[in-house]
Amino acid sequence: MWQVRALTSKEQILAFLQRDRLYAAYAIGDLEAELFAKSQWFGAEDDGKIQTLALFFTGLNPPALFTMGNTEGLAAILDSALQPKRAYFTCREKHLPVVKAFYALDEIEKMFRMTIAPEDFRPIAGPTIKLDLSHLDALHQLYRLGGGDAFAPYQLQDGIYYGVEVNGQLVSAAGTHLVSPTVGVAAVGNIFTHPDHRRRGYATACTSRVVEELLALGLDVVLNVNQRNTEAISIYQKLGFRRYCPYIEVIGNHK
Repeated sequence: MWQVRALTSKEQILAFLQRDRLYAAYAIGDLEAELFAKSQWFGAEDDGKIQTLALFFTGLNPPALFTMGNTEGLAAILDSALQPKRAYFTCREKHLPVVKAFYALDEIEKMFRMTIAPEDFRPIAGPTIKLDLSHLDALHQLYRLGGGDAFAPYQLQDGIYYGVEVNGQLVSAAGTHLVSPTVGVAAVGNIFTHPDHRRRGYATACTSRVVEELLALGLDVVLNVNQRNTEAISIYQKLGFRRYCPYIEVIGNHK
């Protein structure tokens, strides 16, 4: 019989997430104090042991819902404790039937989680500048052209961002979704180049600088990419990234 309960112990949550550290990297990062305050954690227990974990993170719009573990346990969580009206799901493909039972889904995005080891990193130089909060408006203006779907201002304040300017205009950027020195993980993201300035290596150079700083901090570095985006995958592989696992991203509206 499944027992579902809210989880509040960071140690207990981390112990479960460490079973697949790189798949759970974002969730692990949300154990940082400021992000933990925006997080709700639920566990499904069988025979007194957590078999499934779900994280509901309210720091983004739509809020994110991460799942890991046994599918029956996930059904128990979504049937009782965690029922948001709308959420951006990150889950394994095996979880899809369970999610579909409770949510009407938008287009399913098949993704790869990629990771990089320090010894594999091959930096690529370019005319980059480090971005800070003084660049926030310019970054918003750039992302309005089609990037930065998962960007929030706190990521610029707390993370690492690099950009390329042409004639005083920010035309390319790369940064981090999260940086968590406490638990040793970081996620690269919000990589985007203005359509008029593509294929000049700007995004690659920005990403390279971000990765360089993260690896220097001794962090496990991951990024996400759509499986159909072969061009981006090729660029990341040139930097030294490798595919770690497939997974699903999808927006769901509660039935």
